[in-house]
Amino acid sequence: MKQGMKEARVSLVGAGPGSSDLITVRGLRVLQQADVVLYDALTDVALLKEVGGHIPKIYVGKRCGKHSFSQEKINMLIVENALKYGHAVRLKGGDPFVFGRGSEELECIESFGIPVAIVPGISSATAVPASQGIAVTKRGVSNSFWVVTATTREGNLSKDIQLAAQSSATLVILMGIRKLVEIAMEIGRYRESYTPLAIIQNGTLPNEKCVTGTLSDAVRLSLDLDESSPGIIVIGDVVADHPSFFEDAIQRVVGVEL
Repeated sequence: MKQGMKEARVSLVGAGPGSSDLITVRGLRVLQQADVVLYDALTDVALLKEVGGHIPKIYVGKRCGKHSFSQEKINMLIVENALKYGHAVRLKGGDPFVFGRGSEELECIESFGIPVAIVPGISSATAVPASQGIAVTKRGVSNSFWVVTATTREGNLSKDIQLAAQSSATLVILMGIRKLVEIAMEIGRYRESYTPLAIIQNGTLPNEKCVTGTLSDAVRLSLDLDESSPGIIVIGDVVADHPSFFEDAIQRVVGVEL
């Protein structure tokens, strides 16, 4: 399709796990070629400086259940702006196809006959734990990992959490901060109460925060969390490698002895 002299086309670009310098080389190059940018709540706004000041930048974010736009509305905004301006870059946090609804946007855009390019991004599911020195797999400790969204579309706890808990794998749970206690209780049905866990918020950003403990600490840890900030929950023995886990363990032992 063409609008004026510019062909309508869309690039779905993964912005990476948080920090603006973790976008891929290709992602940055494509972003700089945009005629219009539609970005979400998990995108570091510093990336928008890579685009000319005259280029329209449209916020279409959703966070913590506060959805300014439905997914259907976002889909149509992408289509409308591609037809209006030409090259529309849909800039999405992490990787567009890892709990990013990238496939839904792709299907809608292609249904209008508009060509789409996919630029994968670094997923927060592995990059955020790595930023804290937590490896989701480790020889002799964890041979695999599950990446699970905390809730279903209806807001219920995902049944996959129960299945993952019955394995020996590392669990990486996205969008689960508000469900931390419920998640810990469910996993505690299958794993020991002293199983290590970490909660990482604002991963890879200057205000990144990581707290560690065990499944039995979930209630205490939940009291100090900012539920409005995005976060990732990591559960499994690999968390024991984090320096603060040993510090917290000492405090727990001292507290018991006192």
